[in-house]
Amino acid sequence: MTAATDSTTLARNRTYPTYAAMLAAHADTLGERTAFWFEDETWSFAQSLRRANRVAQGLMAEGLEPGARISFIGKNDSRYFDILGGCAISRHVLAPINWRLAPPEIVDLLMDFDIRMIFLTAEMAPLAEVIRRECPGVRRIIGIGTEIEGGPAFDDWMADQPDQALASCPEPDDILLQIHTSGTTGRPKGAMLTNRNVMALGAHVDAGDVGEWGHDDISLVPLPLFHSGGTCYALYSIYSGGGTYITREPHPDLIFEACRRQRITKAGFVPAVIQMILNHPDFDRTHFTSLRCVYYGGAPITAALLEQAMDEMGCGFHQLFGMTESSTAGTSLFPEDHDASRPELLKSCGRPQSDTQIRIVDGDRKELPQGETGEIALRTPCIMAGYHNRPEASAEAIVDGWYYTGDMGYLSAEGYLYIRDRLKDMIISGGENIYPAEIEQALAKHPDILESGAIGVPSEKWGEEVKACVTLRPGATLTEAEVIAHCRTLLAGYKCPKSVDFHDALPRNANGKILKRVLREPYWAGAARQVG
Repeated sequence: MTAATDSTTLARNRTYPTYAAMLAAHADTLGERTAFWFEDETWSFAQSLRRANRVAQGLMAEGLEPGARISFIGKNDSRYFDILGGCAISRHVLAPINWRLAPPEIVDLLMDFDIRMIFLTAEMAPLAEVIRRECPGVRRIIGIGTEIEGGPAFDDWMADQPDQALASCPEPDDILLQIHTSGTTGRPKGAMLTNRNVMALGAHVDAGDVGEWGHDDISLVPLPLFHSGGTCYALYSIYSGGGTYITREPHPDLIFEACRRQRITKAGFVPAVIQMILNHPDFDRTHFTSLRCVYYGGAPITAALLEQAMDEMGCGFHQLFGMTESSTAGTSLFPEDHDASRPELLKSCGRPQSDTQIRIVDGDRKELPQGETGEIALRTPCIMAGYHNRPEASAEAIVDGWYYTGDMGYLSAEGYLYIRDRLKDMIISGGENIYPAEIEQALAKHPDILESGAIGVPSEKWGEEVKACVTLRPGATLTEAEVIAHCRTLLAGYKCPKSVDFHDALPRNANGKILKRVLREPYWAGAARQVG
C-alpha cells in the first residue's frame, strides 16, 4: 500500500461538522506538516490554525456581529485561507469579490452584499479611496502586503491578535462563504454556502468521487479564489490533509515554477489555462513528471485540445461539472472514462457523484424519460442555502431540495450527463461567468446603438467569447472597434465583446423578446456541446 493510499484510507475515518472543526483536527493530527505554499512562504497545519485564530480574534475586536460579511479583493494569496479560517471560527461570512471587475461593479457588489470589512491585496490598494467614498457601510479596510490609510498591513494586524481559540460554537448551518454568481438579470447574486455544504463537498474525497487524495499529495491551485472553481477545488486538498500550492494567478510561468519547486501531484485548470500551458514556448512534459491528475471544468473544451493535453502532459484527466450554487458538486468524468476507444464519452461531463441525484425536466419541471433533452436539476447536500437577500430568486431556483440549473442536457442509458445548451443566456469565457444583460446595458448607453443582443460564440482559447449583435439608429455609422472601445469604458475587459455583428434588425419572438438562440446558431452549427 502506498503512503498516499494509506493516508487517504485514514482520512476516511474522519468527519468534520464545520470548517473550523476540520482546521482544529488537522492541527492536532498533522501538526507541522506543510499545509500551504505561496511564493517563498510556507506554513504548517498547526500554524494555519493559529493564524485563523488570530484573524478570528481580530474580526471580533472590530465589533462585527456574527454573520457579518467580510470581503477579500485581489489576486490569489494564501492569506485568503487565513481569512476564511478566521471567518469560520468567528462565525462571519467570507464574500470574495472578483478583482477584475471595474470599480463601479465592485462597489455595486459591496453594497448589495452588505460588506462590513475588506481585505485588499497591494495591487488593489487604489480602490480603497473609491470604497470609502461610495460604501459607507464598510467599517475597515486592511491591506495585504501594503498599508492602507495609515493602518497596519495584514501581517502586522494579525500579529497583534492573540492566537487563542475563541469561545465560539460554529454550527453546520452557519454561512461560511458567499460567492457571487452570474445570472440573466444583469446583476450577480451571492450564493450562500454553509459549513455543511462545504464539508459535504470535501467528503467527496472520502467517497472516491474525485479520485484518491492523501496527505502526500500536493495540489496546485492557480485559478482565482474569488471563483468557486478556485476555492472549492482547493478544499479537496485542505480537507484531505494534503498540501496546497497557491499561485498568484494562472500564468504558465508560475505553474511551471510551482512544478519545479514542489512535487505537484494534482492541479485544477480551466480549458483556457490548459491551452496557454500547451502553447507556451517553455512548455516541457518534464515539468509535470510528478503530476498524476489534472482536474478541469468551468468552460467548454474541444476534443482536440483535450486529446492534445492528455498526450503531451502525460497524466490523468478528470472532468468536474457543477456550479457555484452546488458548491461545484455535480458529476465526475474519471480518468478511465477518457478512453480513446469511446470518444463519445469525452463529449459528456460524467456521471453523478455519490451523493448527487440528477433528473432532466420539461418546462413544467416534470421529469423526462431517459435520453430526452430538458433542464438539468441537481439534488445534493452541497446545494447552497440560497441567494443573499434574494428570496424570490432562491425560491425559484431551489424547490424541495432540487436546484434547477438552467442548463439543458440529457442522461444516457449508462447514466452519463450530456449538456446540449443553456436555458439561460449566460456566457462562460475562460471560466468567467458573463451575463449578457450587463453587456447590453452598456451597449444601450451608446447614442448610436438602437438595440443589441450579446451572445457567446466558440473560442479555441477561451471556450466562448462575447459577440455583440447590434442595430444602429437611422443614419448612424459605427465600426466594430468603436463599439468595443465604448464597452471598455464601462465594463471589465473580459466582459467586453471581442467581435461585433451589425444587423438591420434582430430576430424576435411573438412577444418581442430577442431570440438569442437564432443569433447563436450560425456560430455553433455542428458543435455537440454549447455550454461548459
